[in-house]
Amino acid sequence: MDEIKGTGHRFFGKVSVGFAKVVEYAFQRSGRPNGYILGEEAGGAFIAGLRYGEGVLYTKDAGEHRVFWQGPSLGYDFGAEGSKTMVLVYDLRSPGEIYSTFAGVDGSAYFIGGVGITYLARNDMVLAPIRSGVGLRLGANVGYLKYTRQPTWNPF
Repeated sequence: MDEIKGTGHRFFGKVSVGFAKVVEYAFQRSGRPNGYILGEEAGGAFIAGLRYGEGVLYTKDAGEHRVFWQGPSLGYDFGAEGSKTMVLVYDLRSPGEIYSTFAGVDGSAYFIGGVGITYLARNDMVLAPIRSGVGLRLGANVGYLKYTRQPTWNPF
């Protein structure tokens, strides 16, 4: 039991250190967000890929709002992963603006676990999903995520 606890502590400790470095990078690059989403997502790809997620948008002035996201991707991308996701939201004027489509480029390298950040944009609003994932996935792709009020299987 001590060996398993020690191994688990080292593994999750490294992930949390990686997460802290990614958040620090995001704040240095883009400043302080005015909202964030906490959620979970799953994705997979074999050249073409799909990603689905759900979470809650937290804002200081406008409260909490349930949000779902889904989207396709295309590129040199293979594998599958499940992720706990924090999305930093920049320049959100009202919560309803989140329910839209955001395009971006993503690169993933998971072998058992990892942490990564992507930037998605629409007009002046920028989303920075930070994923702490588990799975096996490697590649780079171009795609978009569509954020909705209700869950749907249709990524288009």
